[in-house]
Amino acid sequence: MEAAKKARTSATPPIALTIAGSDSSAGAGVQADLKTFSALGVYGLSALTAITAQSTQGVYDVEVLSAGIVRQQIAVLLQDFNIAAAKTGMLGSEEVVEAVIEVSSTLGVPLVVDPVVYSQSGAALISDQGISLVKTKLFA
Repeated sequence: MEAAKKARTSATPPIALTIAGSDSSAGAGVQADLKTFSALGVYGLSALTAITAQSTQGVYDVEVLSAGIVRQQIAVLLQDFNIAAAKTGMLGSEEVVEAVIEVSSTLGVPLVVDPVVYSQSGAALISDQGISLVKTKLFA
């Protein structure tokens, strides 16, 4: 009985990857995902897609990262970790959506698509072309 209990407590927690934007107020985005993962006993990894300057008052600026760096973040994590699940959040641009579509086929794990389009304050967080790609390709 003690051996079984020890095995359960020393087991490696499952690993999940969030592919999303950074919310500087930590109310959403990668920061919120990582807090949720941790609360559920999941080890969280992140691939940033964008950086926002925001507070509880609104989004003041957004800088979308290049598709290349998003792709590279995911690739190096896949080489080093046994990822059990992944989720998307704010993707920011058509190019980033295309990169996520490209690498999602290599993930080989369940992918939860959270299509973040607008911030709570109403700021647009992805282009119309990006929304179209999410609907037609990423949901598929």
